[in-house]
Amino acid sequence: MHMPDKLQKDFADIVPELGRHEEDIFVSKRSWGAFANTDLDSRLRAMGVTQVVVCGVATATGVEATARQAYELGYNVTLALDAMIDARADAQQYSFLSVFPRLGETGTTDDVLDLVERLR
Repeated sequence: MHMPDKLQKDFADIVPELGRHEEDIFVSKRSWGAFANTDLDSRLRAMGVTQVVVCGVATATGVEATARQAYELGYNVTLALDAMIDARADAQQYSFLSVFPRLGETGTTDDVLDLVERLR
């Protein structure tokens, strides 16, 4: 299917609603997880990061792979369940119920933001 140029969107573009900051870290994934074959781990460690919040598109593949990699690297993992989507509802439910509780804490985006605010 061909889309007119004005409708085409690069999937690496960050939507303005996310409030991009100059200090944000961007990596180009070349596999399912954001840590594999990228410098994300070394950059986060250099900043002293120990906690990551994971969300995104393709819950049962990209999001789950990133969460697994973060867990295996020793990060404290939080998963914002309402900030994920997957074309396969059954796969997403499996991740939510069977995988994510073993990798870290789960909650909503509001839960995560409330916790961050309380810790300030």
